[in-house]
Amino acid sequence: MADNKSAKQATLGRFFGSNANTNQAPKKQTTLAFGNKRQRASSSGAADDDVDVKQDTEEPKTEEGTDTAATDGPVKGVKREKSPDAEQSDGSDVQPVSKRRRKASALPAAEKQVPSPKKPEATKPKVESPSPNPATNEDNSTEVTPSETVTDEVNKEEELLESEEEEDLEPELEMKSIEKFQAKLKGSGKDPYPDWKAGEPVPYAALCTTFSLVEMTRKRLEITDHCSLFLRQVLRLTPGDFLPTVQLMINKLAADYAGIELGIGESLIMKAIGESTGRSLAIIKADQKEIGDLGLVAAKSRGNQPTMFKPKPLTIRGVHEGLLAIAQVQGHGSQDKKISGIKKLLSAADAATAGKGGKVVDITKDKGGASEAKFIIRFLEGKLRLGLAEKTVLVAVARAVQTHEAEVNGENIPSAEKMAAGENIFKSVYSELPAYEVIIPAILEHGLFKLPEVCKLSPGVPLKPMLAKPTKSITEVLDRFEGKEFTCEYKYDGERAQIHFVSPDSIHQYPGAKNTLKKDSKGLCSIFSRNSEDLSKKYPDVLAKLDTWVKDDVKSFVLDCETVAWDTVNKKVLPFQQLMTRKRKDVKADEVTVKVCVFAFDLLFFNGEPCVKKSLRERRRLMYECFQPVEGEFQFAQYGNTNVLDEIQEMLDESVKASCEGLMVKMLDTDESGYEPSKRSRNWLKVKKDYLAGVGDSLDLVVLGAYHGRGKRTSVFGAFLLAAYNPNKDTYETICNIGTGFSEVLLEELHNTLSPLVIDRPKPFYTHSTVPKDQPDVWFEPRLVWEVKTADLTLSPRYQAAADEFQGTADSGKGVSLRFPRYIKARDDKKPDEATTTRAVAEMYRKQEAVTKESSSKGGVDDDFEY
Repeated sequence: MADNKSAKQATLGRFFGSNANTNQAPKKQTTLAFGNKRQRASSSGAADDDVDVKQDTEEPKTEEGTDTAATDGPVKGVKREKSPDAEQSDGSDVQPVSKRRRKASALPAAEKQVPSPKKPEATKPKVESPSPNPATNEDNSTEVTPSETVTDEVNKEEELLESEEEEDLEPELEMKSIEKFQAKLKGSGKDPYPDWKAGEPVPYAALCTTFSLVEMTRKRLEITDHCSLFLRQVLRLTPGDFLPTVQLMINKLAADYAGIELGIGESLIMKAIGESTGRSLAIIKADQKEIGDLGLVAAKSRGNQPTMFKPKPLTIRGVHEGLLAIAQVQGHGSQDKKISGIKKLLSAADAATAGKGGKVVDITKDKGGASEAKFIIRFLEGKLRLGLAEKTVLVAVARAVQTHEAEVNGENIPSAEKMAAGENIFKSVYSELPAYEVIIPAILEHGLFKLPEVCKLSPGVPLKPMLAKPTKSITEVLDRFEGKEFTCEYKYDGERAQIHFVSPDSIHQYPGAKNTLKKDSKGLCSIFSRNSEDLSKKYPDVLAKLDTWVKDDVKSFVLDCETVAWDTVNKKVLPFQQLMTRKRKDVKADEVTVKVCVFAFDLLFFNGEPCVKKSLRERRRLMYECFQPVEGEFQFAQYGNTNVLDEIQEMLDESVKASCEGLMVKMLDTDESGYEPSKRSRNWLKVKKDYLAGVGDSLDLVVLGAYHGRGKRTSVFGAFLLAAYNPNKDTYETICNIGTGFSEVLLEELHNTLSPLVIDRPKPFYTHSTVPKDQPDVWFEPRLVWEVKTADLTLSPRYQAAADEFQGTADSGKGVSLRFPRYIKARDDKKPDEATTTRAVAEMYRKQEAVTKESSSKGGVDDDFEY
């Protein structure tokens, strides 16, 4: 066997090297000593201290005709005026034009107390008003009696569960959750909505009643229980409506890869509300300005609508079909047809209370209650705003199915252990086959525990990709993988893609693939994005040359890869921005100007067998056997198996020289090296060159608003308001203003792109400061996602990102903000709800703060993090 260095690729500096000896890896972990600290860390720390000083003394004051946003950093030598009422610095490099003179914080954020991930005191959920309110700093602390302590402990657990929406619960918490659900089953009498006649369609009002209950709580356990009990009722009375019920619960009409989305604009919805209720558009707009929630506007309008006869009540299946028809309308006259479809649904909504003499909906009580019109409009907008995450619905479905199966079979309620096992099975199957259209019919026919036998990963249904956690140093990687075999791959700066292929003689084995994959003489094949969008029309040149790199004995595969812009003359990778200049639809292979090369790094399915449970070493071996490299068209990701610090550093440097972002470090063997769909796993770590100099990761943020430019930026937007996404509340929370990193040409393009997205007022699901001087000049629909780099993070009363993470601490009422943010690139491959989460933002802040505190206590700078 070759020595350790031969396991690494022969020439790391060369972009295309031999990947021979793919199965080899070092036999044991090398013992590393970090006695020789690098001097650049201390110099970096000094520079960082200098930045903090400059922030208070060198920020330019704003004068007429001066464009502060146009500069890429602080302007030296200009003293800033301090107004008497100046607030604590928000850490952003750009302020609104009229109020850019702000006082910097006297103390760096690092010197503040590190907040605990767990809230020290239970906070009862408040009923929110339609428009978001700024966080307050009130101190409501009272003396706690022993009897209250028990209640507080329960509430702490509930609040903790709510904060862990993005990830699976810890086993202990999951068992407690199941036990509470079991107790509720045993003690429950009537369902919140009365039983309808068995076999009849499920009333839409029943789903809206459940939505209203969910909307009135923020506790994850309660939300799960409400959904589980209702789904159990549907299974008991009308199992045929189970699929559309689940789809409406997750705010989707079909699987992501079907490409069916609503997201109808406000103006169209307001017009439909006015026409369906007999109210003028001016009155609807006035209500919208006052209330701030189009759903509540519809509920109010519907309650006052005169009717000649009582409409037939809406059903779940009818609403699903109606919304699907609206989403699929295209071509000439599509807007009028959409309005007609919306009017049809609204006219039948709230049949029991509509018209004169009916019970008018009180929109100030219980957030409008179970109004059908309210939830129809919110579905059309694309935001139910319930805090109902898909992972919660997955758990609810599994519990409802298990309790229903036990009831049908005359058995007792399943034990907590069995119910937990069922939940894990359902989540595992869904992660490999994310298609309710396939899973729900199978579960009704075969039962939950037989699901893995009938529903498996298959070509035609794209998986959600496995993602990596960011790291801030190579030593952090070595600590994580100590004693384990791991591999380092180049991290390419392109678009994540998943290629599905079925050969002509194997099509009969995958009948469902005919509906989602493109058929030609080579068989069935398609390319999907990271969010399951079909990219086949964007990359016809890749599919056209598929047969040149797929070997003859390959019958079917699913390949995880990166499509990268390629310079055919100099034979090198081009920047990501070049790739984004390609047309997204109706691209002709012979008209392509920006060539792409596919860099493959993982094989998920091969010749009829899923590979996700295999080790990465085995998946890599199969991948090399299946495909053959073709220069400029298909290559394997460059990699090296090493655990020596200097060699990893060398490989990182070489990857950057090869126009890559850095390295992906992956577990190579053991069960931990399996592919984990839709999960950001600790078994994959990413190390970018930029990470080693500051914050551990760039952020993907949503554009919510903008400020009009001045000076050189007159006639375009000069700065922008960005936000992170809170999946628990389904809201966007402001995090910074940004005006750095934009060229004049880019600002022109952004002005043209964003102008059609301007709205009259912020959406109800925007969490932002309500202080008048903090408002942007214009607000936008939440459509664009940008990658942003920052010097560091701080807390600010102006921004609201992750503010709920610091409730009950000395920093209550403050959110995380970015200091000196800089625009990197647009993330057209990401949807707004795939932006960086507020929980991740809070974690980055705490990690940074903890590191800085630890460095201060040592009396020096921690070189491992190079602060």
